[in-house]
Amino acid sequence: MSGLPTAETEVESQDDPGFQRISLGEIDPARSRHMWTRSAVDIDGDQVVVGQWDGTITAFETDSLEARWTSSHPDHVVGVAHFEGIETLGDGNETGKQVAVAGRGESGTIAAYDADSGDRHWSYETAADIGEPTSDRMFELPYVVCLEPAAPDSELAVYAAARRYERDGDRRRWHSTIYAFAPDGTVRWRYETDASPIALDLDDRGERLAVGYNRCPGAADTGLVVLEADIGSPLWTWDPGTEGERRVGDVAFDGDTLAVSSHGDKRGYLLGPRGAERWIVDLAVETEIGGELLYAYPNHTYANDGKFAFVTGNTYATDRRETESRHPNEHRIAVFDNGTLTWEASVGGFVHGLAADSETVVTPCAQNFRVRDPETHAVRRFDLESGPTETVPFEGVVTAAAIDGGRVAVIEEPVAYHDDCVVRGEHALSVGSLE
Repeated sequence: MSGLPTAETEVESQDDPGFQRISLGEIDPARSRHMWTRSAVDIDGDQVVVGQWDGTITAFETDSLEARWTSSHPDHVVGVAHFEGIETLGDGNETGKQVAVAGRGESGTIAAYDADSGDRHWSYETAADIGEPTSDRMFELPYVVCLEPAAPDSELAVYAAARRYERDGDRRRWHSTIYAFAPDGTVRWRYETDASPIALDLDDRGERLAVGYNRCPGAADTGLVVLEADIGSPLWTWDPGTEGERRVGDVAFDGDTLAVSSHGDKRGYLLGPRGAERWIVDLAVETEIGGELLYAYPNHTYANDGKFAFVTGNTYATDRRETESRHPNEHRIAVFDNGTLTWEASVGGFVHGLAADSETVVTPCAQNFRVRDPETHAVRRFDLESGPTETVPFEGVVTAAAIDGGRVAVIEEPVAYHDDCVVRGEHALSVGSLE
C-alpha cells in the first residue's frame, strides 16, 4: 500500500462544500480540442475506483477519499465498472464484487480486479481477436471501448466491446469483437464484425444486448445489432439508411423500446421490438447559417420510464474543418416524451459520456473549443422530468463522471487553450452530493 495518496494530506474541499477532492498526480494538459479518453471512474456504494492513463487503478473510500488499494493495468485505462464476479477462484467459487477494467494499448486488455483487495483475478488480451496494432499511433491501438455489467441473476459477469483501426494509404479498416465474459473470465461468446462499435446497453431483463456501431465502412453495414444476451446470436438489426460510413452514436433501452442517436442523419429514433420506428426527432441536422452547412453529432442518449435524453457534441461543417458559426443545437441536452420535446438546455461544451441514475442525468463538461470559455467547465445535473437542477464549476475540464444514488464522482483534467496557454485545473478526483 506504500505510495498511496493519503486523505489527511491531499484531500481538500471544492468551492462547493458538498464535494471533496484528491489529486491524481501529473498529466499533460488537454488542449483546445477534446482529447481521447485518459481517465475513468466508477462509484459503487462506499467505493470509488479511478483508472488513469499510466495504467494505475486506485480504489478510494467514497466519504473520506482514503485510498483502499492500488493496482496496475497492462494498458492505458479507459473504462472501469463494478460487477458481480468470483471472490475466491478454485475454492468454493464464492460470488463477490469485482471491478472490470478496459484498456487501450498494445494488447487491448480487459481484466477483473477484486473490489476489496485490488488483486487481479483474470485478464484477456483482445488483440488476440482483433489483431495487433500496425503502428504505434494512438488511434491504431487496440481499444476496449465499452463495458456493460451483466444482469444480477445471469450466469455471465460482464460484456465488452473492443475494436482496432488500421489505415494503409486510402484504405481504412476496422476489426471488432463483442464479448460476454463469465465470472471466472471465460469467454462465453464472441460477435465479430468489420465495423466500429461505440456503445453497449443491456435491457432491464438481461435478455437483449444492443450494440451501436458508429462507423460501417465494410461488409457489416448496419449501425445497430441487438444480440441475444446469453448466447450472442443476432435478434434483429437496424440502420438509419444514410450514405457514408457514419451510423450510430449511442443506444439506450427503456422496457421494450430502444432509443438510438444517429450519427448518419443527426436525428434521434425510438425503436420498438424488431426495430420498428416509433418516432424520429431532429437533433442537430444539417442547417445552413451564413453560407455554411453545419451539423453536430448526437453522441449520447439515456432512457428511463418513457423519457428520452439526447446530448449533442461539437459543430462541424460539411465542407471544411473550421467554422465561422455554430450549430444552434450543439452542446445541448434535449428530453423527449412520446417524440415531443419537453425541455432542452445547454451542457456547456463537449461531453465525453453521461452518468445517469433513474431520474437524474449528470454531464461532465470538457472543452468548448470554439468558445474557449473556462466558465463552461462544470458538472451539471438534470432532472429528466423538469430540466436543469444544479451546476458545480471546475477550473479544469471535467472528462468523466459516475453516479450511484445521491453521490457523484468526477474526474478533472488540466487544460491549456491554444490562444492563451494558461494551465487551468489539475488532474483530480472529486466526490460529493448533487442533492
